[in-house]
Amino acid sequence: MEVNENIVVESFFLSDLEQISDTLENEFDNFWNYNILKQELQNPSCIYLCCKINNEIVGFAGITIILDTAELNNIVIKKSERGKGFSSLLLKELIKSSKLHNCTKINLEVASTNEIAINLYKKFGFKQVGLRQKYYNGTDALLFTLDI
Repeated sequence: MEVNENIVVESFFLSDLEQISDTLENEFDNFWNYNILKQELQNPSCIYLCCKINNEIVGFAGITIILDTAELNNIVIKKSERGKGFSSLLLKELIKSSKLHNCTKINLEVASTNEIAINLYKKFGFKQVGLRQKYYNGTDALLFTLDI
């Protein structure tokens, strides 16, 4: 990814969600809709970050803290901005946030067909620890964990 001083990773607030509400399902991901994200952002156990270029949101990601474990909820990048390293930036910052909240590990699940995400998690040291067969509408879910 190019170094660009206009790239910022910061907290993702309801006002940020409002900024992308009209384009959320078409330009980002049709699974994480407005109402689901609004509930997540209002949950005190959740930490959400967004990545902005020139103040425009190009991606967001979140975790839920449960005791000493962080559960990765999502990493969502605007379709036109995928493949540019924004997922790595967000994941790196979520790992830092997890450590600051005294978490000892991060868990996640990912569709077995999502090779791009699987490669990202492996790059950061996540290890596969389980499998949920036919979890996503017939597609297996792989369970990963990272000790931090």
